[in-house]
Amino acid sequence: MQIHLKTLGCRLNEAEIESWAGKFQEKGHKLIADPACADLLVINTCAVTQEAVKKSRQIIRRIHRNNPTAKLVVSGCYSTLDKKNINELPGIDLVIDNSEKEKLVDISLRELNLETMPSLSTEPGETSLFKRGRNRAFIKIQDGCRHRCTFCIVTIARGEERSRTINEIINEINKYHEQGIKEVILAGVHVGGYGSDINSSLYQLIKIVLDKTTIPRIRLASVEPWDLHEKFFSLFNNKRLMPHIHLPLQSGCDSVLKRMGRRCKTKDFKSIVQKARDEISNFNITTDIIVGFPGETEDEWQESLKF
Repeated sequence: MQIHLKTLGCRLNEAEIESWAGKFQEKGHKLIADPACADLLVINTCAVTQEAVKKSRQIIRRIHRNNPTAKLVVSGCYSTLDKKNINELPGIDLVIDNSEKEKLVDISLRELNLETMPSLSTEPGETSLFKRGRNRAFIKIQDGCRHRCTFCIVTIARGEERSRTINEIINEINKYHEQGIKEVILAGVHVGGYGSDINSSLYQLIKIVLDKTTIPRIRLASVEPWDLHEKFFSLFNNKRLMPHIHLPLQSGCDSVLKRMGRRCKTKDFKSIVQKARDEISNFNITTDIIVGFPGETEDEWQESLKF
């Protein structure tokens, strides 16, 4: 059976769709780039913004219109949050909640009565990343978030924090390295919260990944400023850990940060940035700023802009 996978949104969605790709291949199915030729279409939707919701709906409609005979499976944050409207879209055969994403492949094959081919459809050791035009892998290390920033709907869609075991993560990284992948990105909803449910931490995970893998380049997805271990930046002394981190600030005004439910004040953020630059030469930091947060005054915006 020929399968086309499509994702929108975050790096975690990318990691999930790559996991599904591998599982479909293990069951003997073939991944293809052209949705018009697929027997099964799988879409991982996004709801982080209204624009993402709009794009999710557009893609579902378009992909069904261009291939109306294919089975269509939809999952992700939009389909989880808006069950009423998602079921009104034409052509959808199965909607799989975020809570069942880990079992999406098995559920799809079972519920849609799809046959498994008798032999693998790709050469042994060939990763679907190359077939999808990618040369780096997104590794899902955890899902969910225990915090509730007032602007974020993803924490509602993803639920409570669930961490993968360190051994699972190490094995997946080594598998990709053996297949020729040179770079991995550790991804999740709340990356810095890794290990909160299994008596571990992001700091411990990275130390072990650096020790038990030899993949040349390791990157991190977005990490909240308040999650950083006091020795966190010492990890970057290992040159395999790329000298970049995305620290979401969201606002440069403390009164706005309070209304956002953020756990980091501007002075704390500034201190973290300075610490990173003091300890690691040529360290790169990127961030997010929300413009026009509900209730934000002109004075608050100017304060944020000045910061």
